[in-house]
Amino acid sequence: MRVEQGYKRTTFVSFSGIDGAGKSTQIERFCTKIEQAGLRYSLVSFWDDVARFKRAREGASHVIFKGDRGVGSPSAPITRRDKNVRTWSMTLLRLCLYLADAISTRSLMEQARRSNVDVVIFDRFIYDELANLSLKNAAMRTYARAIARFVPKPHISFLLDADPGEARARKPEYPLEFLHCSRKSYFALNELIGCMTIIAALPMHEVEKEILDHADRLTRNNRYLFKVVPESDYSSGID
Repeated sequence: MRVEQGYKRTTFVSFSGIDGAGKSTQIERFCTKIEQAGLRYSLVSFWDDVARFKRAREGASHVIFKGDRGVGSPSAPITRRDKNVRTWSMTLLRLCLYLADAISTRSLMEQARRSNVDVVIFDRFIYDELANLSLKNAAMRTYARAIARFVPKPHISFLLDADPGEARARKPEYPLEFLHCSRKSYFALNELIGCMTIIAALPMHEVEKEILDHADRLTRNNRYLFKVVPESDYSSGID
């Protein structure tokens, strides 16, 4: 089976969730399935490819707040001090940074639409930043809604749920209390913007099946995204 290029439209898929929810594992498996289907994909790391002023942000976390660098693992836990710092001064700074990231996200998505990529997969999205805001505050909710409207919605946005205790055991970087608050914030954000597909905290293979089932329904229900035709329908030797 191959994808008929005349019907191709770039499809955007994003993966969100608390740290340790299993995003990297599921993204890797999703990419494998996309590749097996004969589709071209681009994997976008939100922090590496989209976020602005990364060096300044990393420096503030390490120098000002004394947070550890790197990624935590069960054998080498670390203590991060960045998005879990909730002072008003940091919140105001976040509002500026998230706006810059939103503009960057929109620009990247517009470029991707003009490329020859079939599927763009986001490892985190602007929603993961909005979930860091105190959404109990009316002003923060207004801001989150505005940013969510400004950035084009992915065709499907997965929110991987996870037990905070189990997530921290897999990726020990933030205090357990913060992970509980973060999980609640993701659900509050979804109630606010209503565009994320929640994948329950299930065994890894069941999560993978849920994700692939949703993706399959997406392509079936929106045939303008990918029109798949038998190999025999192509002229021999001509793509």
